[in-house]
Amino acid sequence: MKYALLLFLLVGVWSESSAQIIVLDPAKLVIAARSQVGVTLGYDPSYRKLAYPGGDVPMASGVCSDVVIRAMRGQGVDLQKLVHEDMTRNFALYPKQWGLSQPDSNIDHRRVPNLMVFFKRQGWQTPISSKAIDYQPGDIVTWNLRTQGSLPHIGIVSDRKTAAGVPLVIHNIGGGAREEEGLFTYTITGHYRIKS
Repeated sequence: MKYALLLFLLVGVWSESSAQIIVLDPAKLVIAARSQVGVTLGYDPSYRKLAYPGGDVPMASGVCSDVVIRAMRGQGVDLQKLVHEDMTRNFALYPKQWGLSQPDSNIDHRRVPNLMVFFKRQGWQTPISSKAIDYQPGDIVTWNLRTQGSLPHIGIVSDRKTAAGVPLVIHNIGGGAREEEGLFTYTITGHYRIKS
């Protein structure tokens, strides 16, 4: 009886926790992101009604976050579902800049500030650094593309590097999914490493 009660308490605490055990292979994450290059050819930030779970916009277009969402889905991790569930339980912890009074499974997982909160809540936050050596393939990085104001952006660190040894990034910054230089082009606002 004592052990049954202890197990019940542990399960109850775990089910209320924000952290879920999510394990991804960083090499596969890079491969899945790279597979979008030449396929996702446009950038379209339009609001769309999506299936749930597993909803996606047409593969030919998307936004920066769709690169990450699709790469993670390649390993069975559905950010749409995970972010929606966490926001449903913990809405007050997420940004309020869109004026919503409740979660929206069509768009919440596609908004970089929401992903930043979700990744931090999973314990994936890693120190931001100006040294290339601190960024590993499969790391997720967020940037602010503006020097004044805010224009959040997100991408995945590649396993390929420049001649100077700086990792390339795989992202969609406006012309479709690309693998290119840019890790230190803009101000880094977040650095995340998923447990492997």
